[in-house]
Amino acid sequence: MAIISRLDRIMADRKISLNELSERVGVSNVNLSKLKTGKVSAVRFSTLDAICRELRCQPGDILEYDGKTE
Repeated sequence: MAIISRLDRIMADRKISLNELSERVGVSNVNLSKLKTGKVSAVRFSTLDAICRELRCQPGDILEYDGKTE
């Protein structure tokens, strides 16, 4: 897939654990873990909004397009 998740990098920069982010945004650990590892095919805007609000970042900081991977 040409979309790469950078959630792990942003979480490390902000020093926040998966459990803590999960509690703050109201999304299960399993779903956040899938997003973090890039094993999802869709993300709700409300989820992306909550993650960006908690991590004080832009959607483009979390998701990256890499056309070379196809």
